[in-house]
Amino acid sequence: MKSIAALQAVVTATPFDGEPSNAELDAIELEMPLILADVALLDAQIMTIGRTPTELDQRRIRRARRRVLAARRDLANRTAASSYATVSGGAV
Repeated sequence: MKSIAALQAVVTATPFDGEPSNAELDAIELEMPLILADVALLDAQIMTIGRTPTELDQRRIRRARRRVLAARRDLANRTAASSYATVSGGAV
């Protein structure tokens, strides 16, 4: 049976402080409109669990779905624009 004690020091060489990096925080901030739209959609769907959705519930869910799609579109466009600027050097 092999001992992994010597290999463990390599695996845990960099300490993890439990906090997100600045890049991770920036990514979360960029995705926050989509996250909030997803939460609103889930809230609208959760309200209808266990009962038949009324016309108002259906409108609320449709509106929330449209907000999710719009947030996804905006995020994709922002991501594509920033990667294009990075690849092309930023000047057009």
